[in-house]
Amino acid sequence: MYGDFITKNAGAVSQIESALRSLTYIVPARFKDVELASESIHSGIQLLSLYHDSVLARAGAHLPAPGPKPSPHSRYTKFWTQKSPGYKRLALIVTMIQYTELLWEMSAKRRGQKMRWRTVIILETAKAVCRLLLLRLTNSRPLLTPPLPEREVDPAALEEQLDPESPPPETTWRMPRTGLSLPSLPASGQVSQYLLTKVLTAEDVKPPNQLLHRVQGTGYFAEVLYIIRPVVYAIAMKQWAHDKKSWRPWLVGVSLEYAARQLAKRDFELTVPGGMKGLTALEREELTRRAWSMGWWAMRGAFYENVSGPWLKTITSKLADKPVLNLVAGLVDDYQYLWDNYYFSTATL
Repeated sequence: MYGDFITKNAGAVSQIESALRSLTYIVPARFKDVELASESIHSGIQLLSLYHDSVLARAGAHLPAPGPKPSPHSRYTKFWTQKSPGYKRLALIVTMIQYTELLWEMSAKRRGQKMRWRTVIILETAKAVCRLLLLRLTNSRPLLTPPLPEREVDPAALEEQLDPESPPPETTWRMPRTGLSLPSLPASGQVSQYLLTKVLTAEDVKPPNQLLHRVQGTGYFAEVLYIIRPVVYAIAMKQWAHDKKSWRPWLVGVSLEYAARQLAKRDFELTVPGGMKGLTALEREELTRRAWSMGWWAMRGAFYENVSGPWLKTITSKLADKPVLNLVAGLVDDYQYLWDNYYFSTATL
């Protein structure tokens, strides 16, 4: 009954999820006595959205053609979740940990810093083990973030299909002499969208598992290094927890991630026909995502304690008495509470 309700009201459900998620971003957990409640709501919304994704994906599989052309990420992750139950379970575990890790850290911190760092290391290790197993299950192909298919079902089309009062879809017309059928034409305002769904590129006809090249040798080592980097960084942060301004953990983490990126690019140049220009759109998209995620190092460890943190505090204090701008300053100040106190507030993997 709940699944039927979600599919019949997919548009409204998506809007409510988006509104609640935005609210938890705008009002972060700033005060100790409400931070657990705020983060619990955020984690709960994320987990509920994960379940809704699976419900809508099953319902969307029955939508009549022509449907929207799936993204390369969706094609690839959907292939592995359907082919390998082990991949689906591991990807689900990783995603659920990511959605709840900050909540676990907040809960552990109330029992002391030792428990907090122990929890952080356990969670990072669990994610790394799952990712290493995913790397093996996909025959040594680089991992994607997120590892599960994202929601791409059109809520309007889904509701229209399930609404008993909606007009029946146009049927194909069968030619009387030849017996061949012609597909129904789209509405005049949807011709461009209809034609785009029919355009195929070289990657559209590739098998989904070939959207990522397999990595071996240096490339495999680079991917393993990228996966275990958060574990090494968390252990280093625990080791120097008494000195938050120490640069050693930060330099270790940045060096490992940069080395993994450079080794991966070098391997692509040597093993992929055409080098970096021969990468698929999905591989370029993942490399770009990883490059942007490196910007979060400006909000971690010693760089935040010595450089970006004091700079942000200076800016927010100058904007505190200015109309309108003081709202932005207040929001940044709220998030600084998280960046000051929690490791997972800036985690990207």
